[in-house]
Amino acid sequence: MADPVAAVATLDEPNRRRLYDFVVHQTAPISKDEAAQAVGLPRTTAAFHLDKLVEMGLLTVVHQRRTGRTGPGAGRPAKLYRRSEEQIEVSLPDRRYEAASHLVTDALMEAESTGEPPREILNRRAYEWGADLASTASGDLTGALGDFGFEPRTEDDSILLGNCPFHSLAQRHAQLVCGMTLCLINGLLDGIKANDVSARLDPSPGQCCVRVVQAPSSRSPSVSR
Repeated sequence: MADPVAAVATLDEPNRRRLYDFVVHQTAPISKDEAAQAVGLPRTTAAFHLDKLVEMGLLTVVHQRRTGRTGPGAGRPAKLYRRSEEQIEVSLPDRRYEAASHLVTDALMEAESTGEPPREILNRRAYEWGADLASTASGDLTGALGDFGFEPRTEDDSILLGNCPFHSLAQRHAQLVCGMTLCLINGLLDGIKANDVSARLDPSPGQCCVRVVQAPSSRSPSVSR
């Protein structure tokens, strides 16, 4: 999968955007000749732009015999283009609303079948998700938090999280979403074995409600005078 920003930027070229719009609005895969004719481009030019869209993950290629014939003499399958099944999202700042919707929906479905309180299930699932994310994290703590869009910033013996991936949800349902976020980060910390820090709720304007602080057991002892 190409970089999402680069993929979206690919559509800034007018002919490429016209080709993309034409292909995705068809009910069947399209050949380069059909696409070229539809948008009024030379065949070679259309082929170049279509293949660039494939490279960036916006379209995909399929090979089909449109005649329906098979076996010797049926000819080579045609190279056709259709919309990619990849979902490309770009959000600045980084937002993860789809992920939150899956967590909440799964928690509600499980609560319906088990009778367990939905919020307890949500927090447990958020923790488990954070632990799973640790397996693909960059390695160090700030890298792991950065991978998920928290925009970590070091301040003295703590790490501020400059962005909340669930911002608009947290604005409307702070207690629910901030609790979920805290559990997610705790799962992430445990997953990367960051035993010298802990997460706590510490809401401040303009940043995530969670702060990562040095664990009490790892702080330098105070000197008695």
